[in-house]
Amino acid sequence: MSAEEAEEVIPVLRVRDVAVAVRWYARLGFVQQWEHRFEPGLPVFTEVARGRVRLYLSEHEGDARPDTLVYLRVTDLDEVAAEFGVRAEEAPWGRELELRDPDGNRLRMGPVAA
Repeated sequence: MSAEEAEEVIPVLRVRDVAVAVRWYARLGFVQQWEHRFEPGLPVFTEVARGRVRLYLSEHEGDARPDTLVYLRVTDLDEVAAEFGVRAEEAPWGRELELRDPDGNRLRMGPVAA
C-alpha cells in the first residue's frame, strides 16, 4: 500500500456520554478500539471502527459541534435499516437512509458503489 492509499479522514463527533454512544454505534457494527481520558472524571475521547471505517467520539466540548452529518457507504444497508426499524429510501442518486445517534449527530448511509 502506498502512502497515499494509507491516508484517511476520521470524523470527530461530539457525544455527551461515550459509554452510551459506544453501545449505540455497536448496533451499526462499530467496535470500540481504545479510549483516552487525561485523568479520572475528565471527558473521554475514544475511537470506534467498523472494518476500515473509523470515527472518533469525544466528550470534549471544543472538539466538534453537535448535529454533525457523516456519510457512510456500507455493504449491508438493508441489515442496518432492519436493525433500526427504518427503510432505505430511493433518492435520485440511489438508495440511502439517515439515522441520528443519541447526541443528534446524523449518519446518512448508502450502499457501496458498484
